[in-house]
Amino acid sequence: MKFTFDIESPHKQYIQITAEIEVSKAETELFFPAWRPGRYELGDFAKNVNHFQILDEKGEKVEYQKSNKNTWIVQTSNVQTITVKYSYYAKDLNAGSTFLDASQLYVNPVNCCVFTDEIYNDPIQVELNIPDAWDVAHSLKVDNNSFTAANYDELVDSPFICSGNLQKTSYTVEGTTFYIWFNGIVKPDWKRLENDFKAFTISQIKAFSKFPTDEYHYLIQVLPYATYHGVEHSKSTVITLGPSYAVFEEFYKELLGVSSHELYHTWNVKSIRPVEMMPYNFKEENYTELGYIAEGVTTYMGDLMLYKSGVFNLKQYLQEMDKQIQKHMDNFGRLNYSVADSSFDTWLDGYVPGAPERKVSIYTEGCLLAFILDVHILKHTNNEKCLDDLMRELYLNYGDKGIGVSKADYLKEVERITNQTMQWFFDDYLHGTKAYTPLLIECLNEIGIKYNSTPVKSEFAAYLGAKIVEVNEATKIAALFPNSILDQAGAMVGDELLAMNGVSIQKNADRWARYFKNEEKVLIVNRGGKLIQLELPKSDEVYYQRYYLSQMKELSQAQKATFEAWKTV
Repeated sequence: MKFTFDIESPHKQYIQITAEIEVSKAETELFFPAWRPGRYELGDFAKNVNHFQILDEKGEKVEYQKSNKNTWIVQTSNVQTITVKYSYYAKDLNAGSTFLDASQLYVNPVNCCVFTDEIYNDPIQVELNIPDAWDVAHSLKVDNNSFTAANYDELVDSPFICSGNLQKTSYTVEGTTFYIWFNGIVKPDWKRLENDFKAFTISQIKAFSKFPTDEYHYLIQVLPYATYHGVEHSKSTVITLGPSYAVFEEFYKELLGVSSHELYHTWNVKSIRPVEMMPYNFKEENYTELGYIAEGVTTYMGDLMLYKSGVFNLKQYLQEMDKQIQKHMDNFGRLNYSVADSSFDTWLDGYVPGAPERKVSIYTEGCLLAFILDVHILKHTNNEKCLDDLMRELYLNYGDKGIGVSKADYLKEVERITNQTMQWFFDDYLHGTKAYTPLLIECLNEIGIKYNSTPVKSEFAAYLGAKIVEVNEATKIAALFPNSILDQAGAMVGDELLAMNGVSIQKNADRWARYFKNEEKVLIVNRGGKLIQLELPKSDEVYYQRYYLSQMKELSQAQKATFEAWKTV
C-alpha cells in the first residue's frame, strides 16, 4: 500500500491524497476511520472528503457504492490494484487534526487515510510532495527518500508536520532519543527545556523500568492564540499550545504538564490498553469503562511525575490537584453517574457539557481516585509499594505482551499488590457514585496534606447558590447548586437578573446580594421575556466554595514516612 500527499493549492486547504491498494477479491470494502485514539468519540472524518474517485491499474474508473458514512463497496473483479484519489479538507488545527496552509502540511493519518481489511497489516509507503525547503517532523522510518510504516496501525499512529519553520533539540535517556520539535512563532529556552524534560523522562522510565520504543518525538505546534491540547501516540505526541509569547513564560507550567501527561500515555493506553481496544477498531466505537485507568491514572501520574522528578515543587503540584478537586466538587454529575459509566459514554457526549448533573470527567474523577488508590497501596504495603509498582506490573505483564486489561484484571492486580479485598473500591467509587470526599481527606491526611475550603468570592455563588456571568449588558445564571436557596426558589439556568428588593441590577449583582445578605430578598428575573419573582429567605449556608490543599505544619513520623514514599519513584 502506498499513500502520496500533494498540496497543489494550500490556500484552499485541500490536501490531494492518492492511495494505491492491492486487491484480490471480486468485491472490496474500503473504509475511512470513524474516530481517532485519544478522543473517544466519533470523528466522522469522511465528511471532509471531496473529489472522490477510484481507478484500476489501467487508469479506468472502478464502480463502487457507498454503504454507510465511512464505507465504500468497490467492485474489484479482475483488478489487482486500485488507486483511490480524493481531496481532504484540512482547516482545523489542534493536536488531533490535519491542517494545511501556505506555511505547513500537518497530518494525522488517522483523519485522512483509507484502509481495507485485506492490506491492514501490510507495509505502507508514504511520499510527500512538499517544498524542498521544508523539514519533516515525524516518527516514521525513512527508506530511499520515502517514509515507511510496518502496517496501518503504525501509520495512523504517526502524525507528521512539514514546515519551513521547524526547530528541534534532543536528549537521550536509557538509550532512547527524545526529540522536541517546535513549529510556529516561538523562542525556545532550550537549556531549561532539556533539563526539565529530561528530569521527568528519567522518573517515568524508572517507574516503568524501560521505555517501549527506541525514539520519541514531541511535535509541538505553538500558536499565536490561546490553546491547550495534547494527543498521545506510541512514538510521539502532538501538542498545541499558545499564545506564543506565553509558552516559555506564564504557560511554561502548562507545557510541562501536557508533555509529562502525554509521555506517560506511551505506557498507559498505548501499551496498557483496555481489552476492548486491543486492537483498535477504527470502523466504529470502541466502548470501555476503563477511562479511569487510561485518562485518570495518566492525569494523576503526569503531574505527580513532575513533582517526583523535582521539576515541580510541592506548591506547584498541589495547585494542580486543587484544580481537580475544584472540578470534582463543582460537578454535581458525581451524585448521579459513575466514572466508569461516564467512560463508556464518552462516545455519546464525553467532550461537551451535555445535560446538567448527568456525568463526570474521566480525567478528574480518575485522577482523584488514582491518588486514593496510590495511598491505599502505600498504607497496605507499609510504604514499600505504590501506584508506580501497580502500573509497572500492568505494563510488563499486559501492555508489553500485547494483552488488553479488563476490569477483572485491574481488580486482580490491585488486590494482589495490596493483599486486601478491594471490591468495595471498585463497586462504590469507580463503578458507583458514593461520595468519596471523606476518603480523599483521609488519604491526604496520611501524607500530611490538609484539605481546605472557603466560600468563593461571588456572593451569589457562595450564599445564594448560583454562578452568574455577564453576557453583553445582562447578568445571567450560569449554574445552580442543587437544593440551594435559588434552586428551591425555582431559579433556572439562563435567567437574567433584573432587580433585588426593588433595586435594579446592573453588573453589580454580587454587591447587592452582599448588601441584603441578612435580609429576606425578592429577586426579579427575565425568563424568556417573562418577568418572574423569586422569594429568597435568609440563610447562612455556604454553597459554592473554593477548595485548596496545603502541607500541614507539623507531621507525625508516620505521615513523614508515607509522604517520602509517596513522592519517591
